[in-house]
Amino acid sequence: MNRILIALFTVLTLPALALADKQLEITQLAESVYLHTSYKQFEGYGLVDSNGLVVIDDNQAYIIDTPWSEEATVSLLTWISDQGYTAAASVSTHSHDDRTVGIELLNSKSIPTYTSELTHSLLVLQQKPVPTHTFKGDHYSLGNGLIELFYPGAGHTEDNIVAWLPQSKILFGGCIIKSHETKNLGFVGDASIKDWAQSIARIKQRNYVIEIVVPGHGAVGHSDLLDHTINLVESAK
Repeated sequence: MNRILIALFTVLTLPALALADKQLEITQLAESVYLHTSYKQFEGYGLVDSNGLVVIDDNQAYIIDTPWSEEATVSLLTWISDQGYTAAASVSTHSHDDRTVGIELLNSKSIPTYTSELTHSLLVLQQKPVPTHTFKGDHYSLGNGLIELFYPGAGHTEDNIVAWLPQSKILFGGCIIKSHETKNLGFVGDASIKDWAQSIARIKQRNYVIEIVVPGHGAVGHSDLLDHTINLVESAK
């Protein structure tokens, strides 16, 4: 996979370059699908990563979850523009900052931003910037079926949704799905542990033919990440 590392305020196309203070990393996962990974420093934990996607349709770029800072969101928009794409819209998969912190910037640039109505209501309660568009119900389609959004029920948060990309067979699980290197559920302050496993079971019932699963944090994997997460939930119970 080709890698493009992006330093704050500067877009670089040097695959072998390692950045001491990297803000954003972009990796191609499939034709027309890119993983964007942003980073935040936490005392006691070090540099923590957060995953999102950019999905390309013709010259239109759809962002799934904003990067973890406004600066990294600027870098992502710069990269999109430099590739000759236009940012068409973004969708945030729940209300935490690692999914939504770039909403205000995107709104200021008249890029349509989407969340579920439940996520919108949580952002209002938290007095955070809100999206320009909302959707209700368990299913919603973005980009004429390019991205299929599904609400499986509560898990990592009350409002977490997942995104299915039927053309590339990629499931963006977001923070309801844990990577293999993750050995516990992490932050559960807004979680519903009693519902989490059943919500993942509902994702499995969709019978997606999955080639890649993208968790909210950590390395991408395959469909066994769903069972891995269920095992973590059962251990937490």
